[in-house]
Amino acid sequence: MRFPNPLRIQISKNTAKTYSHQALPIPNGLDYAAYGRLIQHCTDHRLLRQAKQLHARLILFSVTLDNFLASKLITFYSKSTHFHFAHKVFDEIPHKNTFSWNALLMGCSFHNKHADVLNHFSSFLSSSSASAKPDNFTVTCVLKALSSLFPYSTLAEMIHCFVLHNGFDSDVFVVNALITYYSRCDDIVLARNLFNWMPERDLVSWNSMIAGYSQGGSYEDCKRLYREMLELEDLRPNEVTVVSVLQACAQSNDLVLGMEVHRLVIENEIEMDLSVYNSFIALYAKCGSLDYARELFEEASEKDEITYGALISGYMVHGFVDEATNIFREMKNPGLSTWNAVISGQIQNNQYDGVVDLLHEMQAFGFRPNTITLSSILPTLSYFLNLKGGKEIHAYAIRNSYDRNIYVATGIIDTYAKLGFLQGAQRVFSQTKDRSVIVWTAIISAYASHGNVKAALDLFDEMLNEEIQPDPVTFTAVLTACAHSGVVNEAWRIFDAMLPKYGVEPLVEHYACMVGVLSRAGKLNEAEELITKMPFEPNAKVWGALLNGASVFGDVELGKFICDHLFEIEPDNTGNYIIMANLYSQAGRWKEAEKVREKMNNIGLTKIPGSSWIETGGGLESFTARDASNGKAEEIYAMLEVLLVSMREEGYILKDEVDEESVCC
Repeated sequence: MRFPNPLRIQISKNTAKTYSHQALPIPNGLDYAAYGRLIQHCTDHRLLRQAKQLHARLILFSVTLDNFLASKLITFYSKSTHFHFAHKVFDEIPHKNTFSWNALLMGCSFHNKHADVLNHFSSFLSSSSASAKPDNFTVTCVLKALSSLFPYSTLAEMIHCFVLHNGFDSDVFVVNALITYYSRCDDIVLARNLFNWMPERDLVSWNSMIAGYSQGGSYEDCKRLYREMLELEDLRPNEVTVVSVLQACAQSNDLVLGMEVHRLVIENEIEMDLSVYNSFIALYAKCGSLDYARELFEEASEKDEITYGALISGYMVHGFVDEATNIFREMKNPGLSTWNAVISGQIQNNQYDGVVDLLHEMQAFGFRPNTITLSSILPTLSYFLNLKGGKEIHAYAIRNSYDRNIYVATGIIDTYAKLGFLQGAQRVFSQTKDRSVIVWTAIISAYASHGNVKAALDLFDEMLNEEIQPDPVTFTAVLTACAHSGVVNEAWRIFDAMLPKYGVEPLVEHYACMVGVLSRAGKLNEAEELITKMPFEPNAKVWGALLNGASVFGDVELGKFICDHLFEIEPDNTGNYIIMANLYSQAGRWKEAEKVREKMNNIGLTKIPGSSWIETGGGLESFTARDASNGKAEEIYAMLEVLLVSMREEGYILKDEVDEESVCC
């Protein structure tokens, strides 16, 4: 195609031949079809300068853009960094039709301007005519915007009614978009109903439903639907299917199915793009096949943040902190997500000492902590008893509006509670607007940990009145509160109502709480009877709760029976040996106490000295039990003796004065 001298457009010879015969003159001397095809060519090949030259020529000729040419330009600018020109082109169309409206909506959607999508859709509806009415493409854009902005909104229900009223419910693209929307809004049941009602399903339909299950945590349903898909003759999984199924396999530790998927990818020559590679690395790393995950990592020709993060997280989950750190240090420019993975991994592995330094290093690289960072580092503050640091994090969260995030809010509530600042925890809860079950559980746990059973139970009742459905963690918190205060009848009432009233199957943690409730109340026989009636084998938590009761009430024989189990379940737990030795000593059975200590020493176990941290003007000071290395040790022990004398004068008996075992061990 030839242009006058002022315009030079570089296109291939084949493209020129394809379009040259179409350049037939029309009244204003321009061939709209040829211009449209050239603009499309520029869009496909990202030829920004050439497309702008074409647009400039149209302006030079004072051409009033029709919907065809305008839509081509809108699409071009939408896929470039000059999206504001798309709006200008759209505004200049004298009589807009459905095609041009959709071009603008898709452009907004492409740039994640979801609020603009809804505003333009509203304008579209108010100005609709015979040539401009929303169609199936319009609806898919609107549903994407709604899923990003307003999950659970009544507006989505109105859009669904609009779909039904206009007969779009038979359109596979629209129903696919509805499935994706409801899946993202956690209404997976309605999404599955739509999937089941579809008279015809394409690959996107199956992928949408499988992804909905995977992203919503319904991993078994995801894998079941994937197996159904394999039985189809006309459809086969693609890389999108594979990514969703591998996520479900990784989260459910299903290495067997994950390996079957890997075999399918190889046999069917499914493209191993970066997302598939990352999914396989995450699967093998999460399931403990770290050598194979590392092999895939080394084979990958391209790596991104997710690649590194998957392997780092896998090493961290399985306790290989040094290997994870080494991988992290290999990165040239780690992003915030990778910094967060390393920080959270160190905390998961109880390596609190390096977290603060790592956070400072991250900030030195120019990264500001986000909600994930804050929720990860908050446990460090409670570990170091750093209330001042907790308040600083809280202030930072407020300044950056991160306090609205439920994980940050619950983290602050939990940190304040563990640091004894219960008033602050209550204030954060009261100021939280969207109180999910996670937030309610956090504040109930806060009062439970402080032994305030009345406040914990009142909050539980208030939560139920707000029609918030309790989850298993909520019941653990409530029963823990009952255990601290020995409220037996109330604990039984709540425990017995879990399944019939709330649909929550009691787990081993809940049985452990009930054993704790009964043991602390001195009902050791009832606690032992409950253990025998459990539908599963008791674990260390259950036996530990009963051992605590036996220790408090001096039941040596029961303690011996319990420890016989605990020594097999967790042979490296020094606490069980010490409690049993102390039980024997309190009963005057010194030889048996000595045998327990000898057994502990023969295994090579030693009691870890207790330690604490105090923040002083000179920084964070660490203190270890019976340690005299501190420069002010004499002053510290002198003050401690003053406090002990005061306690004795008030009638307190110091257990450590009669438990010489604590010194020997």
